[in-house]
Amino acid sequence: MLIAVYPGSFDPVTNGHIDIIKRASKIFDLVIIAVGKHAEKNVLFSTEERVTMLREATGDIVNVEVDFFGGLLSDYVMAKGAKIIVRGLRAVTDFDYELQMALTLKKLAPTVETVFMMTNNKYIYLSSSIVKEVAGYGGCIHGLVPENVEKALECKLGAV
Repeated sequence: MLIAVYPGSFDPVTNGHIDIIKRASKIFDLVIIAVGKHAEKNVLFSTEERVTMLREATGDIVNVEVDFFGGLLSDYVMAKGAKIIVRGLRAVTDFDYELQMALTLKKLAPTVETVFMMTNNKYIYLSSSIVKEVAGYGGCIHGLVPENVEKALECKLGAV
């Protein structure tokens, strides 16, 4: 069984993330979406809220699981028996950071490969940060995030 881990903060999950998840689920036997607990990150949603939103948004994809982790991604991936880490790329600017991460992970977990997936063109501009900013100012985020996330943002930030 070929297991892949798709890690991230997913604060919140966007339709760009969902696109990567759906595409990865067609390639790998099991895709584990791993929500990171990052003490240094200023997140809008708690780890539990992000896990719940992801489970709701991906509930119809049979070979996807949602989990959370703290600590080193390499330790988590090895504990799950995964051989692949999936990372989404929107633009060249993402690649510099992702390359550093992939090379560091290769040093820590030599048997694990990082697979980069290019985002769908319609989501190339989309990030969780942009979604939070637009929603925070009352802008329309319909079509940028799953419906359950749109509702969660509305509850958290007020009318969207």
